[in-house]
Amino acid sequence: MTRQRHLLKQVRTAGRYITDQEAERALDAVLTALGSQLTGDERCELAAVLPDRSRATFTAQVPLPEPATAPAFVEAVACTLNTSLTNARWDVSSVLAALTTLAGDQLTDRLLAHLPRGYALLFGRADLTAA
Repeated sequence: MTRQRHLLKQVRTAGRYITDQEAERALDAVLTALGSQLTGDERCELAAVLPDRSRATFTAQVPLPEPATAPAFVEAVACTLNTSLTNARWDVSSVLAALTTLAGDQLTDRLLAHLPRGYALLFGRADLTAA
């Protein structure tokens, strides 16, 4: 099984998508949005673990000067997929869960450190703050 096929299978399973096309559509939309959010070493390291096709989708995006809030990120995915915010949140979480598995905990922690508060929940993590 190719790396791309394996990632797609993880997304399809996490999102309970009926077809590969549904999972691929969600994967592409989330990687496109995520590619505009990340910069620096974390961006390069995430790109390095992505399969070729997903890497191309992710790296084709020009990072914004400041990452969007988590709600704005979900809204961007909703617009891309022409779906509701609830469905987009499901799509985002399904893809980010698969990316967490692929990237590992250490890289995921560093990605979250560079994104605004609220993204942790999208990655399937608790959104903790310091006391």
